[in-house]
Amino acid sequence: MKFRYILFISLLGLLFACQPEIKDEFTYSSGNADFSTYVAVGNSLTAGYSNGALYHSSQANSYPSIIAAQMKKAGGGDFVQPVVNSEYGVLPGKLELGYKADCLGNTSMGPVPAQGQPEGYDPVGYTVNNMGVPGAKSFHLLAPGYGNPAGVPVGLANPYFARFATADDATVIGDAVAKNPTFFSLWIGNNDVLGYASSGGIGDTITGQQSYAYYMNLILQSLTSTGAKGVIANLPDISGAPFFNTVPPNGYVLTRQGQADTLNTFLGQYGFSYNVGPNYFIIADATAPLGFRQMVKGELLLLTVPQDSLKCAYWGGFNPNIMAPVPIPDQYVLTLEEIANVNDAIEGYNATIAALAQQYDLALVDINSYFDEIKNGVIYDGVSFSTKYITGNAFSLDGVHLTQQGYALVANQFIMAINGKFGANLPTVSVTNYKANDLP
Repeated sequence: MKFRYILFISLLGLLFACQPEIKDEFTYSSGNADFSTYVAVGNSLTAGYSNGALYHSSQANSYPSIIAAQMKKAGGGDFVQPVVNSEYGVLPGKLELGYKADCLGNTSMGPVPAQGQPEGYDPVGYTVNNMGVPGAKSFHLLAPGYGNPAGVPVGLANPYFARFATADDATVIGDAVAKNPTFFSLWIGNNDVLGYASSGGIGDTITGQQSYAYYMNLILQSLTSTGAKGVIANLPDISGAPFFNTVPPNGYVLTRQGQADTLNTFLGQYGFSYNVGPNYFIIADATAPLGFRQMVKGELLLLTVPQDSLKCAYWGGFNPNIMAPVPIPDQYVLTLEEIANVNDAIEGYNATIAALAQQYDLALVDINSYFDEIKNGVIYDGVSFSTKYITGNAFSLDGVHLTQQGYALVANQFIMAINGKFGANLPTVSVTNYKANDLP
């Protein structure tokens, strides 16, 4: 019995001795970059904003946080974010999927306001590495007092920067440089055009090309003044975001020929045309002879247009009770001219970004081209991504910001650009480790 026992133990020892040793075969390297102090500068996309809010889990999976975790494997240091503890954000506005009834009494799943307590913008009390400020335009990064809490209630300061600004007169770039970064990322300019686009071209103005180039040069002069290397990203075409492509401009559907005949009788003489099936909505347009007109191919309706007004208040169509059209207000529409203004701005900004990347010897992330790929649908780690609202996985419920999976995709684009430029060897991440839109 004793002999058998000894023999059994010996065989076990031989068995385990023959097992291959499991090693991590990936060799991590920073190449000719130094990741010991990484600072991320940008707007809401850099902060990790998602579903209409900056909340705990979205911030934890911001693209800079994902990048920093990979950098740490190659000598990177700690990456501190201005932590939001609440899952309901800093300010109200978070959306979640839920069920609601429309004006016709039909219940369906869609975005609804999340019910919970936001955190507020009290200062966090420590310096941070993630300096993404929701709402920031390029020039805001250079503005003293942009994070002064006293200016927030009167609209003179940003509540998100007020949480982590080091002084009342601090600037975002000044605080970034004070961290003495060895490496930085910069993605800024979306809001320089997005405010105009998301308000139907009437609620904001586009930052001029020369002004944008001037501000960006100042920003990069400061960020590279410590000898830091870095990576910069360009801007995507807004039409790829669900905020601008979800509501079809020809969503006015007629089911009977009599409806089309009535509309053609009243409006046909002014160039309007109707048939059974989908038709273009009527929109307000001060430049049109009647003050309104039908939309045309290529124009966009915004996600914010009230769906109940389209369904039950005759918006975009004809009210038979008063025998009159009901134009959709201008703030919910991007006309061809407004779209051209947006596209011209983005094209010019991206030319500036490419030139500055070369001037300052930075890695360049072509987010514009990558998001064009997502428009057509891509599969990554077995997950399908597109720009479809809710089901496309890349974009969150606000239609502009990304899901956590979307931020992982962006992080991988940054990582690949860094590896290519600086000879680093940072691993990309698996997007399956991150969430898309949560079902109720």
